[in-house]
Amino acid sequence: MENRLSLLVLSAALLTVSLPASAHHAFAAVFDGGDAIEITGTVSKLEWMNPHTWFYVDVEGDNGTVATWALEMGSPNGLIRRGWSRKTLQVGQEVRINGYRAKDGTDKASVKTVVFADGRALSGASSKGP
Repeated sequence: MENRLSLLVLSAALLTVSLPASAHHAFAAVFDGGDAIEITGTVSKLEWMNPHTWFYVDVEGDNGTVATWALEMGSPNGLIRRGWSRKTLQVGQEVRINGYRAKDGTDKASVKTVVFADGRALSGASSKGP
């Protein structure tokens, strides 16, 4: 009886620990690592939050229409370790983004690097594996 109770408690603990991890998507579930993109546009919105930082860039197409891209980066802690701060990106700033497009073809991407007007580049802390 004691062994069953210990097994039940252990099983419940393992299940509880694994729940947050299963809610977090894997890169390959959303983004296409074989579909590299490069876009240039103007930052229109920032969302510096866990588990991922998002920012939005207005990109003007050849025909003059503007598309807003949603761009996912790593967590704030991961970005800070790579030289970012909350003030690194500002609304109105023009940037070039290298990344990987969403599998569903929408204007959404995982950011590999952000290149600023002065030529400086920072990692987007993409969750893409090697």
